[in-house]
Parts: sequence; structure tokens; C-alpha cells
Amino acid sequence: MSHPRRAPLTALAVVLLASALALKSQYQPAVVSAAARPHTSSHYVFAWAGDSAQKASDFLAVIDVDPKSPRYASVVATLPVGEIGTGPHHTEHLMSPGGVLYVNGFRAGRTFMIDLKDPLHPKLNGAFGDLEGYSHPHSFVRLPNGNVMATFQMRMDGNHETTGGLVELRPDGTPIRSASAADAAVDTAVRPYSVAILPKIDRMVSTAMDMHGTLYSRAIQIWRLSDLHLLHTVLLPPGPRGDENSWTAEPRVMPDGRTVVVNTFHCGMYHVSGIETKHPAAHWMRSSEWQEDQLCAIPVTTGHFWVQTLGAEHAVITLDISDPLHPREVSRVSFGPNDVPHWIALEPNEHRILLTGYAGLTTRLMLLDFNPETGALAVDSTFKEPGASVPGFSFARSTWPHGVSGTAIPHGAVFNLPAE
Repeated sequence: MSHPRRAPLTALAVVLLASALALKSQYQPAVVSAAARPHTSSHYVFAWAGDSAQKASDFLAVIDVDPKSPRYASVVATLPVGEIGTGPHHTEHLMSPGGVLYVNGFRAGRTFMIDLKDPLHPKLNGAFGDLEGYSHPHSFVRLPNGNVMATFQMRMDGNHETTGGLVELRPDGTPIRSASAADAAVDTAVRPYSVAILPKIDRMVSTAMDMHGTLYSRAIQIWRLSDLHLLHTVLLPPGPRGDENSWTAEPRVMPDGRTVVVNTFHCGMYHVSGIETKHPAAHWMRSSEWQEDQLCAIPVTTGHFWVQTLGAEHAVITLDISDPLHPREVSRVSFGPNDVPHWIALEPNEHRILLTGYAGLTTRLMLLDFNPETGALAVDSTFKEPGASVPGFSFARSTWPHGVSGTAIPHGAVFNLPAE
């Protein structure tokens, strides 16, 4: 794209510049001191699930995870959303301070907004589908100004699916602005999957995994946050195996606020630097074992630790990435040969991680103990239902607080924000 030559500032230009600076300022990150960070444990986990038989409504389950509670490891509330078989998929990765959680029914292209300010009495705040001409919303990240940045996988051109885009939403789900992720000159396989926000340098980084699994994008995309302008589409280089760069998945911002680490579902890890420059660079970091139906999936980060689910290795690992190009494994929790870990989320005080997955983990939510100082991981063996022989909370049950529903399958889940 060409840019006009600079001209002296006119009065109108000064006004426009002031407006642009004001817009940019609302995306600056809030500064939170260490003393202000939560140190108490979360009391609840909010898990988004669907009836395995697709005969009853999809629902959000509230599970008590307070070891001091008499209802520890029990479901204490549920909220059916009134729709069946939406394909419950991602929630937000962190609970929003406003107390409303976005949960995604990807198969149906539906997103529900659930008010959890009173965890024992969740309420449905509304739902949406296609917005701004884009369909199948997937991931949601809160912006420093309180709005939500959402990835939409597709735009429909008649009966033909094309590249989707990003949409900024008010907390109530009202769209504010949107932009297409299409960059056919570089990669026609882009389907916006997830996004990371870098307010410090006025940037965003999005990934491009096709949820239908038919297109194989190697792209990440770099955007200007203040005006939602697509700046670069960068193709990740191959790793030693040759295919680690395919199906770009989750970008995570590093502590410097200027660099990003991205994983792929084909089990590669990449460090992305120079994001605010004209020449961003992506470098291969590490590869893990990969199989077609046993992918690497959701990571969480804290400080210089990267915690990652490895489907084909049936494990969750912690990597020390203080030297980004030479990551070092410091801890590993291994599961059974039929267990495929997939989704994880970090407790606000950073001492526990929740886990859901596939195959042997399809109907089970587990907790892991995590040491944020050393990166050590261990299964929380205390988190199990009364009389159970194995840790975790089972979704294989016939009744729920909202009635008879049968076995459910959880996917996205998140800890609540503990009270100060």
C-alpha cells in the first residue's frame, strides 16, 4: 500500500492528530503493582460444556475448587444457554474484571455472554453470531479499554468461504469496528484463530489456523491496534522436521511487551521480534512430537515460563524460555496413553492450572499444582469427587443443577477472580 508524502500540519491536521493520539491512549496498558496482584486462591472454575448426545442445552458449569469448602470438587451451579449442539469450544483464557465471560459455540457460529458476578447464580447476558459480515467467531481477548477483540474465521461469499477478520466489540457484544485479514498475495489459507495484544507498541498479533482442518496456513499477522490496520502477514519458517510451522495457534506476549511466542498445532514454537518495525522476524525455537489427531494445543505463560499441552506426548510441560532461542524443559506431567491434554488456564494467583482434553480426558476436568518460582508441575491429587479413585471432576453424570442432561463434554474453562 502506498502512503502520501508528509505535508505541513494544518489546523485540521492538528485536530486529527490529537484525535488519533486520544484513540491510541485508550489502548495503553494499565499498570498493576505486584502488591495489587491477587494472591488468594480462586473459589470456582467456570467450565463451558455440551451434552454429548446433543439432546439437551449446552451449559456453563460452576465447579467449587476451594479446598476449604465443604463442596470442594462439586458442581454448585449451571446455566443452560437454551441452544443445543452449538459445539462448545473456547472461552476467554482469563476471567474479565467485569465479571462477564464470552463462551463460543463454534459449530453453530454462536457466542454467549454469561454474567458471573454472582458465581452461584450465573445469568445469560445475550448472544451473537455473524457480525460485520464475518462468521464463526472463535477467540476473545480483553483490551485495556475494556472492549473485546474477537477473531472471526470466515466471510461468506455466496456459498464460498473466504478469509475472515477481526472485530472489536463493546463488552455487551456491540461491534465497533472491524477489518479483514485477507492478504491473498501472501497466504490464501488464513482463517483468524487467536490474537495477542501488545499495547506498549500499538500492535496485535493474530494466528491463522483453519478450524475445519482443510487449509494449512503458516501465517501470523501483525496489526496496528489503534486503527486496526493489517501491517504484515509473516510466514513462519520450517523447523528441523519441516512441517512445524503449519496451523499457527496461540500467540502469547512476553514480559518485555514487545515480543511474542507463537505455538502451532503441528507442535512448533516460534519467537517473533521486531513487531513494531517494518521487518518483523520469526525464529524457530522448538519442536515436539506431532500426530494428526493428537496436536499441541493451548499454552499459558507467566514470567519466563511457558506451560504447554502436548497431545501426542500425553503430557503438559513447563519450558524456561528466558533464552527464547534455547528453551529448556524444567517440568513435565505425563498422563495415560489414551489421554490427550488440550485446554489449560492459569489461576490468577498462578498456583494452579486447570486442564481439559480429548480421548481419555474427554469428560474430565483436572487441576495441576504449579510453582511460579520454579515452573514445577504436579497433578493435584486432592481435587477429586467424594468416593472417586482418580483425581478430577467428571462430567459423566446423569443430572446437573439445571436438571437431567446426561454426560457432557467440557472444553474451554477459566478460574474466577478471587475476592480481595
